[in-house]
Amino acid sequence: MSKDFQKTIRAKIESKQRELGTREMTPELQVSQAILEARGSLGMTQDDLAQATGIKQAAISRLENCCSNPSLRTLKRIAAGFGMKLQIRFVEPENP
Repeated sequence: MSKDFQKTIRAKIESKQRELGTREMTPELQVSQAILEARGSLGMTQDDLAQATGIKQAAISRLENCCSNPSLRTLKRIAAGFGMKLQIRFVEPENP
């Protein structure tokens, strides 16, 4: 993934954090970042991912911009479109 794309991802996430009034990486932001990073590392466009998953490009854009909450089914379809599997974990909070 190019440094420019990484900077774009970071800027998008930081912008959304300011909009939400948080410094935390909320689950919604984590999903957005994961999709953006995977798509960037594979050199895929939103259209490429849409074709690979059967999910409309506009819906992918909404996910990347934290404007919708995906179902597990949608996340599995996205993972499959990347040639990956979905993994979900519960972790201890950083500041209990």
